[in-house]
Amino acid sequence: MKKAVFFMLTICSTLGFAQKVSDYKYISIPEKLETFNQDYGLKNKLTKALTGKKYIILPVIKDNWPSEAKNNYCNVLAADILNDKSLFKNKLILQFKDCNNKLVLESKGSSNIKEFEEGLDEALKQALLKVAVSNPVDILPAANSTQTSSSGISTSSVVPVASNYSNGKTDLQKIQIDDHQFILVRSGSSVPFAVFKTTSKNGIFIVKLADGNTTIGYFENDSIVIDIPQADGRYVKEVFTGK
Repeated sequence: MKKAVFFMLTICSTLGFAQKVSDYKYISIPEKLETFNQDYGLKNKLTKALTGKKYIILPVIKDNWPSEAKNNYCNVLAADILNDKSLFKNKLILQFKDCNNKLVLESKGSSNIKEFEEGLDEALKQALLKVAVSNPVDILPAANSTQTSSSGISTSSVVPVASNYSNGKTDLQKIQIDDHQFILVRSGSSVPFAVFKTTSKNGIFIVKLADGNTTIGYFENDSIVIDIPQADGRYVKEVFTGK
């Protein structure tokens, strides 16, 4: 059963929304660039550069997002800058990911300037050359945050109606994207914690986790269950209960 579900990922992973950065109007930038010890002005420079290319940069707090972005995260592209460490050059990687955590664009930049701020500035400008001016496609309609897909019937007799879930350590919001998929997202993040897609088996979902692993998930009473893969090949049941 699991092998059949995992095989279906190849097909499901081809289903998406916009395919280019320029297809988007809204871009979110993380509050902190996790792979850098300090900012070096990169966030402000990225914001200024993308604004100059006609993108709208969203505030960190989602409550302040415009309704088009807040009501459907698939109208938003998540940008990030990664430190591509090198002994002799300042190097970085500029990434853009969609609401399914799918990589839309990865662009690398480097500089021979040894000073961090000046060198990284030059590297970022180089990476931004691949980013076209925004020419957005049609905005997607608001996602339903509580309704469960008719093709994703719960394996229990009760389908969860809550939109917020927690396992006691992580608080998540459930966003219904369309009739065939929903996502779980952490508060303050535009990158999904997990993406659920329906399969040919009622109540069983292919789940793409934020770390790139693929597994299965299902409903159980008022909870969402994910089989979390472990390093030794086993799976651990992780239960997120509706709040």
